[in-house]
Amino acid sequence: MIALAADEIVMGKFSVLGPIDPQLAGLPAASVVNAKSEKPIEHVSDLTLIVSDMGAKAIAQIEAGAVELMSDRTGEEDAKRVAHELATGQWTHDYALTAEHVQKLGLPVKVGLLPEIVQLMTLYPQPVQLAPSVEYIPIDPQRRQGLSSEAKSSLPAM
Repeated sequence: MIALAADEIVMGKFSVLGPIDPQLAGLPAASVVNAKSEKPIEHVSDLTLIVSDMGAKAIAQIEAGAVELMSDRTGEEDAKRVAHELATGQWTHDYALTAEHVQKLGLPVKVGLLPEIVQLMTLYPQPVQLAPSVEYIPIDPQRRQGLSSEAKSSLPAM
């Protein structure tokens, strides 16, 4: 959501963003909404119906918020299209959207982090989490030897 509010999204060559689909009680809202239509309504539990209703509301709220963040720069129709694609569960919540993919969506992406930004990122290591996640990992000097000069230029000085 923060990236959607930006005038420009700057990503490294290997950076990724994720969808903004809401999650309810650890479940993807879009999947819960879809689950209620998978069998006759009399066989759908009240809890599924309630969570499905909440899921539909959450998706609408996320889409509206994303449109509000983008519409000044992209126009209303493009903002609605991008928000719908990112919020409605087309991918799993942890799907990696590359810079190329984000550009194809129509968002203002520039590839290439300044060395100063990469250096700054080394000061903020990711906290240890119980669940696996995407994490920035600085490359040590010995691993640098096999990299191209282009790849080396995007890494922090060691």
